[in-house]
Amino acid sequence: MTTPRWTDDRTRILTAIAEGMDTVSQETVANAAVELDTTTRSVSSKLRKMGYDVELASSANKKAFTDEQADSLSSFVTGNSGAYTYADIAANFESGAFSAKQVQGKILSMELTDHVKPAEKVEVARTYTPEEEATFLDMHANGAFVEELAEALGKSINSIRGKALSFLRSGEITSIPKQKESRAKANVDPLDALGDVSGLTVEQIAESIEKTVRGVKTMLTRRGMSCANHDGAKKAAKNAAAS
Repeated sequence: MTTPRWTDDRTRILTAIAEGMDTVSQETVANAAVELDTTTRSVSSKLRKMGYDVELASSANKKAFTDEQADSLSSFVTGNSGAYTYADIAANFESGAFSAKQVQGKILSMELTDHVKPAEKVEVARTYTPEEEATFLDMHANGAFVEELAEALGKSINSIRGKALSFLRSGEITSIPKQKESRAKANVDPLDALGDVSGLTVEQIAESIEKTVRGVKTMLTRRGMSCANHDGAKKAAKNAAAS
């Protein structure tokens, strides 16, 4: 398949999918590839350039498929090109030993998606009325948090996030609503709260803001900030040059 360019809109959608993750799993990569109609390799590469840690495909694949099973799956898919959906393949391959998600991820990693029959699109009942959509957009424009939107509209947090992603794709909003922090730290960037972090180690920062070491490194890189043992500015510049 021809790999599409990473436009600003596509990058925003990918950012929303990976938001809050210390390490992006191959399952998430596979889902993002389907969502954005691209390859897992392109998604993984873009995420790494954006400063995310991404699970290695080789590590993820070893969890489910042996080399023999991968070869067998490849033969099955190409030998029945266009005949089966992911769900059909999962049901017919290896006596149903793998889920449709596992099969989908493996086929994506082998770049054999052109041989898979597209699943029929199911009409989904409208879950937001036009009035609710208008309220959502108005509240979001005024900086409402996810929890405030959920309370005002009588929806779950997941429903609000899903609707936000839909609005992001259509261009009606340019960012996903933020979620309030459960403790009394709302609206405060944890790194800003620490002030000058140049003399602190990643481990000290992680302990102070209750994040993982890996998460702190990602935060520093995204902001182009450096501390005693991690040069986030240098890594950010390197990522920018590579993009």
